[in-house]
Amino acid sequence: MTILPARVQEIWTTLHAMPEVGFEEIKTSAYLASQLTAAGYQVRTGIGGTGIIGTLPGTEPGPTLALRADMDALAHMVDNHACAIHSCGHDGHSAMVLAAAEELARKGIIKGTLKILFQPAEEKLFGAIRMIEDGAIDDVDILLGMHLRPIQEATLGQATPALYHGASYVMEATLQGTAAHGARPHLGINAIDGAAAAVQAINAIHVNPLIPSSVKVTKLQAGGPASNAIPEQALLTVDLRAQDNATMEELLKKAAKAIEAGAATVGCQSHVKVLGGCPAAVYSPAIIDLAKEAIVTVLGNTGLLGSITTPGGEDFHFFIKHKPALQAGYIGLGADLTPGLHHPAMTFNKDCLINGANIFLYMVDKLLGVKK
Repeated sequence: MTILPARVQEIWTTLHAMPEVGFEEIKTSAYLASQLTAAGYQVRTGIGGTGIIGTLPGTEPGPTLALRADMDALAHMVDNHACAIHSCGHDGHSAMVLAAAEELARKGIIKGTLKILFQPAEEKLFGAIRMIEDGAIDDVDILLGMHLRPIQEATLGQATPALYHGASYVMEATLQGTAAHGARPHLGINAIDGAAAAVQAINAIHVNPLIPSSVKVTKLQAGGPASNAIPEQALLTVDLRAQDNATMEELLKKAAKAIEAGAATVGCQSHVKVLGGCPAAVYSPAIIDLAKEAIVTVLGNTGLLGSITTPGGEDFHFFIKHKPALQAGYIGLGADLTPGLHHPAMTFNKDCLINGANIFLYMVDKLLGVKK
């Protein structure tokens, strides 16, 4: 049971030519929905905005397995021109899932139900949440995802059975002081002093050093055009990273307290809010083992890498956070991808697409059974 390489590359070529940013994947969604319908899936559109669910029932009772692919492009400025570019490989992810879905529909599955999830707005970190709110995984027992990897992590013909993303969140704080003339600072409360104290307090945060993590101020805005005026307000933006969810919760609490306490040392009031983010990866050991088996079958023993840990975020993990009982797995696929993800000139070897599609095929066959 294999897929023709020409088909998966044809899908990629079509998707690559219609890049659309998150929640604006109109043409992309219409194309993917039409292809699923033509393959024989029951298709629902408008899930979480522009998302799609395709459903293929088996002939015997069994679990519900979902293959998930993100489909949005990134916004870039190239030569002072705003444009959308598939610089994170989501066109490749959708191509692999659609090619596998077509072959599985052609053969038919034996037990359970296969669901195909094409998710919008992964880059905005809200797409998975919107699909969850629309019930996309209410009946799902097993969820599989895949992402192309930079050449520094994996080359063509290699794959990791477990790509561990870290938790990533952004916090914003408004510090309120009191305006005054620069000649009479005693009559005011300088918000910059409060911000400086808050930054120092944030830099003093410590968590378990065995867990990779970081917390740092990435933006500080205060003051106006007048150099002789005491600013009454400052705005801080804080980037937080942690390799597990428990450490992230600790960081969020400590950062909020640090800002409040630091600002208070000079008399500033503070208002802290979390703007958004995504949780860290949590996978099922059984699914990781199955992914290893699939990788060895498709790529050989030399193609199997160990687990890869990356500080980057991925909103796939909201599905598991929402439904902890979900058996989930997420594969990192070697693609000779350069110069890096999110670079406007990102490129990769398209021969990787057939590898990913066949890995999905193998795993679905083992979990649901595919008619021969």
